[in-house]
Amino acid sequence: MGDQQHRGTVCVTGGTGYIGSWLIMRLLQHGYTVRATIRPDDPTATDISFLTSLPGASEKLQIFHADLNQPESFNAAIEGCSGVFHVAHPVTIVDEEPEETLTKRAVDAALGILKACIASKTVNRVVYTSSSAAVSFSEIGQQVADESSWCDVESYRSQNLMGLSYVAAKTKSEKAVLEFGERFGLDIVTLNPSLVIGPFICPTLPGSVALGLTMILGDRYNMYKYLLRMNMVHIDDVVSAHIFLYENASAKGRYICSSDELSLTGMSEFLSEKYPNFQIPKKESFEGIEGYTICALSSRKLLDSGFKFKFGLDDMFDGAIQSCKEKNIL
Repeated sequence: MGDQQHRGTVCVTGGTGYIGSWLIMRLLQHGYTVRATIRPDDPTATDISFLTSLPGASEKLQIFHADLNQPESFNAAIEGCSGVFHVAHPVTIVDEEPEETLTKRAVDAALGILKACIASKTVNRVVYTSSSAAVSFSEIGQQVADESSWCDVESYRSQNLMGLSYVAAKTKSEKAVLEFGERFGLDIVTLNPSLVIGPFICPTLPGSVALGLTMILGDRYNMYKYLLRMNMVHIDDVVSAHIFLYENASAKGRYICSSDELSLTGMSEFLSEKYPNFQIPKKESFEGIEGYTICALSSRKLLDSGFKFKFGLDDMFDGAIQSCKEKNIL
């Protein structure tokens, strides 16, 4: 836990989301004062007791309304903070919005928030939540991606894969954020988590958990072609990595955060053996599925800086299934 007196005030954008809400919970446990931003029109924000009832929240959690479409709306939440975790991402129905529109919104929002950080004169470091999508879909032929790898958005676009808007927006936003930091001398670290799975305190089923549990919840959206090789990480490890990078003075640049990998058939075998009560599709049913096999991810940089993953596949799926049962999703 460390010396609680020295924990400052930090801002978490996207407070009602999967990563944002879990991050708020852990920051409060670490003794931070947290300012969480939520969208004024956020449907999950009608009842935010899942945040306000967290241990320590009554003394140390403040809720601010802010909208990524109006970056200046974040100024009040950021003013006086020593750190900012920019987790929020523009909400969109998958591929319903043109790629250019979503990308511009994401980049403008991120840069607007960074300008507020500079204007505050108090923010010492920003941790930006990117995605392994900004790393994984790099040049074909690369076996293992590291922090030098960037998604080739043109190549991704040419393959007519789902989620182009998200992939493009995350890639371009992360590049813009890092360039801004270099240009204006703002200390920015970016984190690139793979598919985040595990328990959740937010009221709705997170998209990444839904994708990870496709074999249990049913393949309603024809997702198997995106799961030929899955890189995964536990929610608590992702959040711990955010806090670790914020507190680690020597952290610099990008950090991939991914602990485990499963193939489609490997997942079928793993889930069938672990959860005999569920009707998991047998591996024979995946023959002939063609899709995009993303490269493996290396978290070597994060591990070399002293971080340790604490959770594996068992914890990811146990936690996710338990939360689904508690919220009557399963």
